[in-house]
Amino acid sequence: MSIQVRNINKRFGEFVALNNVSLEFPAGELTALLGPSGCGKTTLLRIIAGLEAQDSGQVLLEGEDASSRHVRERQVGFVFQHYALFKHMTVFENIAFGLRVKPRAQRPNESAIREKVTSLLELVQLDWLADRYPPQLSGGQRQRIALARALAVEPRVLLLDEPFGALDAKVRKELRRWLRRLHDELHVTSIFVTHDQEEALEVADQIVVMNKGNVEQIGAPQQVYEHPASPFVYGFLGNVNLFHGRLHEGVLDAGGAVFDAPEHAAAQDAQGIGYVRPHDLEIDRYTAGAEGIVVQLRRTHAIGPLAQLELERSDGADGSNGADGGLIEAVISSERFKQLNLKGGETLVVRPRRLQVFVAQQTTR
Repeated sequence: MSIQVRNINKRFGEFVALNNVSLEFPAGELTALLGPSGCGKTTLLRIIAGLEAQDSGQVLLEGEDASSRHVRERQVGFVFQHYALFKHMTVFENIAFGLRVKPRAQRPNESAIREKVTSLLELVQLDWLADRYPPQLSGGQRQRIALARALAVEPRVLLLDEPFGALDAKVRKELRRWLRRLHDELHVTSIFVTHDQEEALEVADQIVVMNKGNVEQIGAPQQVYEHPASPFVYGFLGNVNLFHGRLHEGVLDAGGAVFDAPEHAAAQDAQGIGYVRPHDLEIDRYTAGAEGIVVQLRRTHAIGPLAQLELERSDGADGSNGADGGLIEAVISSERFKQLNLKGGETLVVRPRRLQVFVAQQTTR
């Protein structure tokens, strides 16, 4: 089922939760709504489900206006962060619940219910837990049962609101891989709310980045990560170093470090900011006349395949990673780190392999 929202507005008192949001969710794809707390992603999910009413705008399911349809008529399945399983019911009965409360004319017979629940338990690889109760399960097992229960009623849309948010990092990683495999098998149109960038990038077919009730960018994970449409998207999707400076006729002068910015050829004495990912910085020992930004190595953290370097600019200019004053963060391979044999306090030179410049504020000459 394809889903569209058109010109959705929602306020809670003076707070604008959604500001004229229009989106399309392709049939059979998994879309992640990604953004910080309070950006409007859960409110949008609840409006699509029919659990919340928009102030204005439309929700279209398969091209038909479903804005006035009751939640039961929208054929959606829900999976929430805190499972919402019935503690007094077995795993089997939890999954069967949605089938048993259907109107009599639509309710399957007991044999069909048993067959359906058994097949779902096999699908989520927990058929051996059918007679257990939710308190006897791990968090990851409970969330898989919650997903099986949502799928039992054969929803045309699956809505997941921070489904792995209450789980520890290792279980979260395992479950999101499992969810991606499950989605590839079932192809149910799914919308997945998360504030976890890594989760969205790994699981989704399409990512919608939201901020303060607005849509900042829509695109495939690789597109959104590699070609951010705004400073907010760049900063939200992973660590980034910022180089502040004067942007004039396609050149950013950031305290003596000069970067080409041909996309801003028309800029005249503007305040510009260059954005560089830590892994897009090349590192070398400093030699006289070397091109690049001269830095001192303050700290290293080299565990596993990557080494993280904390660097401080020698010229005192602002090279901030947004987390710790004027420090620059670089990431290089452990092999390169060993090859350089770096020591704290050494003078190095860094060169951005790739940099994206945004105009911060126009000023008059």
